[in-house]
Amino acid sequence: MERGKLYGVGVGPGDPELLTRKAIRIIREADVVALPDRGGGGQTARAIVQDYLDGKELLSCPTPMVRDQEQLEVSYQENADRICTLLEAGKTVVFLTLGDPTIYSTYIYIHERVLERGFQTELVPGVPSFCAAAARLGVSLCQGEERLLIAPASHSVEDCAGLDANQIYMKAGRNMGELQRVLERHGSLGRAMAVSNCGMEDERVWPHAAEIPPESRYFTVVFVPQKETEE
Repeated sequence: MERGKLYGVGVGPGDPELLTRKAIRIIREADVVALPDRGGGGQTARAIVQDYLDGKELLSCPTPMVRDQEQLEVSYQENADRICTLLEAGKTVVFLTLGDPTIYSTYIYIHERVLERGFQTELVPGVPSFCAAAARLGVSLCQGEERLLIAPASHSVEDCAGLDANQIYMKAGRNMGELQRVLERHGSLGRAMAVSNCGMEDERVWPHAAEIPPESRYFTVVFVPQKETEE
């Protein structure tokens, strides 16, 4: 029996209209759709592609939001094991991931483990959340010779805030308070703006990131231009 293939498909930040035609085609052709599950039954990726899931076999893949590396390794390995079993049976599997699978995606750790076992894999790009957030804010991320820095706000960003570049901080969430304090120390908080849950029903646009509560939504993207933007 011919082995199946695994696709890591980026479904964009939240708006179903931002799904690419290639993503839709591959989802429709797949035998199994794997859905990341961070607990509590909240599956944002599933909501984005719901119109294309009729008749599909679904595979829930627990991906805990923890920093314990040992616990994460167990999760990655268990998910890879289950996917490889399906691939060995000749099934085509699509693993959905928010945004783009190459940008701070949990999926990539599973992808690497499946690839190491000799299975065919393919990454399908999606619209990154920071591009969608910039469009929602009506601003350019970078022009001319400007540089763009992208960093996870879930880790220390003190060394990033002072760099000579436009800055993107992803997944700010519970770290918003600390991020605001760092930006304040570097004199850039007044220029910062943000979007929470971009493209989703509960989207919130923040023209002034200083006004965001210290504990914001997990999917909050903060943009800090190097220079003041015109309103």
